[in-house]
Amino acid sequence: MVALTLFGLLFLFLIMGIPIAVALGLSTIISLLTFTYDPPMLVAQKLFGALDKYALMAIPLFVLMGNFLSHGGTAKRIIKFARSLVGHLPGGLPMSAIFACVIFAAVSGSSPATVAAIGSLMMGAIKEDGYSDSFSVGSIACAGSLGILMPPSIVLIIYGVTVDQSIGKLFMAGVIPAIFLGGMLMFVTYVAAKRSGREKKKRASMKEIWKSFKEAIWGLLVILIVIGGIYGGLFTPTEAAAVSAVYAFFVSKFVYKDLSWKDIPQVIKSSAITAAMIMFIIANAMIFAYFLTIEQIPQALTNWIIGLNLNKYYFLVFVNILLLLGGNFMEPSSLIMILAPLIFPIAVKLGIDPIHLGVIITVNMEIGMLTPPVGLNLFVASGISGLSLQDTIRASMPWFFALLFGLIIITYVPQISLFLPRLIYGG
Repeated sequence: MVALTLFGLLFLFLIMGIPIAVALGLSTIISLLTFTYDPPMLVAQKLFGALDKYALMAIPLFVLMGNFLSHGGTAKRIIKFARSLVGHLPGGLPMSAIFACVIFAAVSGSSPATVAAIGSLMMGAIKEDGYSDSFSVGSIACAGSLGILMPPSIVLIIYGVTVDQSIGKLFMAGVIPAIFLGGMLMFVTYVAAKRSGREKKKRASMKEIWKSFKEAIWGLLVILIVIGGIYGGLFTPTEAAAVSAVYAFFVSKFVYKDLSWKDIPQVIKSSAITAAMIMFIIANAMIFAYFLTIEQIPQALTNWIIGLNLNKYYFLVFVNILLLLGGNFMEPSSLIMILAPLIFPIAVKLGIDPIHLGVIITVNMEIGMLTPPVGLNLFVASGISGLSLQDTIRASMPWFFALLFGLIIITYVPQISLFLPRLIYGG
């Protein structure tokens, strides 16, 4: 009865169009007042207490870092470097866009920002080179989704905070899967271009590659600061976020000189709005998770699923289907905060590594960025290209199915996710 009321109210509020954060908080408050004797003051205490976590400080700092670098010409320099490496291959121009998305995703940590930055610069060029809309729109919309898997990933931070797992391990776990998925998207592009009769072009010289690398190096160093700093034990993820934000400001203002003094207040304001929105969702989702815990709903669900004698392979099929369906209607942060407390204890009992589970969830969230009605990447790509949403969805299909196939491989080959964390942290 308690669970039915809680989730019934949540879905009712969502159907009514109430924002997800408010729906989470409101459904929990009503359930708390109805089924418990907890005083209303507890809600306010839990709201503020939910945000009193050191790891959450990384979120606004990574958002600020991404906005500093996204504001100027960092994306243009990364694209030039990517084209020098793979631009000569059949499908080289859209492959360059995908490669640039993988790199820029690690710089910005945001899928929509990656699609907007790379798409605005590359979609027109890809069309002018004679490629169809499917190459210019579909490839970039799908490749941009890697932004929430490559570190620094806000989605991985939220998962880590929700289920109390190491952010550093999660960051490392996301690297190889993101590269693997990016490689799959490039392979699909190569095969499609080859079938359409595209031929190789002249390969860039080492001098040209070196020149483009030197121009992009200051932006690429952000990746080294975040991953290398955590790997080398120099920073915690939160400290890496602070250092990378200061570094991004310095590079954008004094090295690339893309950022003027008058732009800085707007960048900070935009970052603050984004961070506040994420934090408000987290605070309300934490109250939701607290109510689940005190009513022992996750434990009851765990016992029920264990009683079905499901092995971990069938359970992972169930998890993927649940997350893919949820990703159609909710944005990643909210969905993780709702489902992770329910899925996590069952996964642990079945012997699934929590870090591997985090990667599986995040890849599902990536695919959710490409499914209507809440697929943000689709809306961004549609807006940039001028195509209708329906045409954008159709254009994305080949790369979308490549991501689905990649999800299956990542789900059942945990070594892809766990190799780097075990190499670096042991265990």
